[in-house]
Amino acid sequence: MIKYSLVLLSFFFISEVALCQKRIEPTTQDLTLAKNLKEQYPDDDVALVTSKDDVTFGLNKREGKVTVTHIVEENMINIDSRADIQVYSFYDGESSVESFEIRYRNQKLAGFTFNDEAYTSDDLFHNDTRVTYANVDFPLKGYRYLTKLEKVYKDVKYFTKLYFNSQYPTAKKTIRVEVPDWLDLELREINFEGFDIQKQVATNKKGDGKIYTFKLNDIPAMYDEEATPGPTYIYPHILVLPKSYSVNGEVVNIFKDTQDLYDWYRSLVTSLENDNSAFKDKVRELTENATSDEEKIKNIYYWVQDNIRYIAFEDGIAGFKPDEASNVFNKRYGDCKGMANLTKQMLVEAGFDARLTWIGTKRIAYDYSTPNLSVDNHMICTLFKDGKTIFLDGTEKFNAFGEYADRIQGKQVLIENGDDYILEFVPSVEADFNKEQFNYNLSFSEEAIVGKADKVFNGESRSGLLYYFNNLKNDKKDEFLEYYLNKGNSNIKVSNIATSDLLNRDDNINIAYDIKVENAVSSFDDQIYIDLDFEKQLSNFNFKERFTDYIFSSKKDLEATTRLEIPQGYHISHLPENISVSSDNFDMDVQFSKDNNTIIYKKRFQIKNAKIETSDFEKWNNFIDQLNNLYNEQIILTKD
Repeated sequence: MIKYSLVLLSFFFISEVALCQKRIEPTTQDLTLAKNLKEQYPDDDVALVTSKDDVTFGLNKREGKVTVTHIVEENMINIDSRADIQVYSFYDGESSVESFEIRYRNQKLAGFTFNDEAYTSDDLFHNDTRVTYANVDFPLKGYRYLTKLEKVYKDVKYFTKLYFNSQYPTAKKTIRVEVPDWLDLELREINFEGFDIQKQVATNKKGDGKIYTFKLNDIPAMYDEEATPGPTYIYPHILVLPKSYSVNGEVVNIFKDTQDLYDWYRSLVTSLENDNSAFKDKVRELTENATSDEEKIKNIYYWVQDNIRYIAFEDGIAGFKPDEASNVFNKRYGDCKGMANLTKQMLVEAGFDARLTWIGTKRIAYDYSTPNLSVDNHMICTLFKDGKTIFLDGTEKFNAFGEYADRIQGKQVLIENGDDYILEFVPSVEADFNKEQFNYNLSFSEEAIVGKADKVFNGESRSGLLYYFNNLKNDKKDEFLEYYLNKGNSNIKVSNIATSDLLNRDDNINIAYDIKVENAVSSFDDQIYIDLDFEKQLSNFNFKERFTDYIFSSKKDLEATTRLEIPQGYHISHLPENISVSSDNFDMDVQFSKDNNTIIYKKRFQIKNAKIETSDFEKWNNFIDQLNNLYNEQIILTKD
């Protein structure tokens, strides 16, 4: 009887397992859906059949804060043979993950283990961000999981955006936001143009609020490309703008306008002690022998650049509040806010009018007409002197006084001004401000090309080179210069290198050297074949498999002239054809000519706005194809 019972139990268990497996294995419809999604998104392994964001708001009367509950439900499907992914959610001191679960398609809980740990990043020195995550495996094509995340924000001001795109392509996306009548909140639609986003507005069941529903189908994953524009430029999203709330008949402002945003920022700044005693002597040392105010300012600004190590620091309110200037001075490191505060306080100590300044870099599409914490991501210092406004960014190592990195050029700034604020714009420069000018004067020596080279670097091409050079150990600097000049090409020998002062950020960099290029010349019968371009800038720099604009770190302007002396008894029998192209974003020109017994080869590559837009790609790619053909083409000299 006992044996019979055990056999029956085993049979029941095996049957139950088999039935359970059958309930979660892919159906015919799942396999068809996976196949169709793979055809639509061939570069992806996982897709979202559906994704729904549900956002509601509450009021914490005791702390006077509007809270946010954000629930995300996703129906995930494997569209490849198998896939291994992580599902995760970040949170910090202003938010919490209340629940996170993964179920099979039959609603049974999957047995994945969730881990919770501090988040670390090479880009952040310290932050209070944590991450909850689970490693998830899809064993079969068409296999599905259902995930549900509930995240709570303690203060609505930290809940800033809702994106339609995610890291996975999505068949159907729904964003539902329920706004109670006591909350004045704007849902600003950003980058909706060109997308068939369906919007509905309805009164909720209780009749005390409105429900906004947005739907979009067939959404590709966020692009995995380098040097892309910031996501706020290219993806449709909803900007959440909480303006005020009403409680007991009283209206309490949150961020109704720019003044409210400034007032909140200023409340963080005015709580600083800013005791300058720690660096009084250093300011005196930096200024006492200076012969002009400009020299005093430069001495302070450059000292901060050279002696304060930039780190990224995000820890609750410290992600928005500057560190005390004395702390940054004593520790010799700080984030952008701490470095801006130290720069300001040292200048104030020296008797100048310096102010803290908030700014969003070019990664951010918004300006200060948008009162939201996502409008800025950086802080600098503004100096008012003799009717001029000068911006100082201590994080930009080797930027000269009065020069600005491309990432902040043209961007609007919010400058502290007591109870009020000032809005200004950082000046922009043309591409030729960053000009790189190369000159080669060459001749033949047996089977090699020899001669002299001279290079000049201006603007950001100069500051970038200075930064890399001065971050090297002393015993590596000569090695670096040689490698930089020969591009790691063993056929190029450089010698007798002479440079301008590579510690002086106020002057352009000049580098002169002797050069010998081997394997660039070959002779057959009465002809000499010459490969005259040994740098080949932008070679294969095409965008044939790209979907987003390409963003350069700065505007570019290269002008290279190579002169090669024709040996006696020879004449030119072939020169490559000249090529050129022009658009709003770039001017490119390559020319060959002859002047008496000299071949002159000129290149001018100018990236005028630090970007190549997708609308430029066809024209750009055609030019790069021509350029590569030119690089592969040889000059031919024939014996007279």
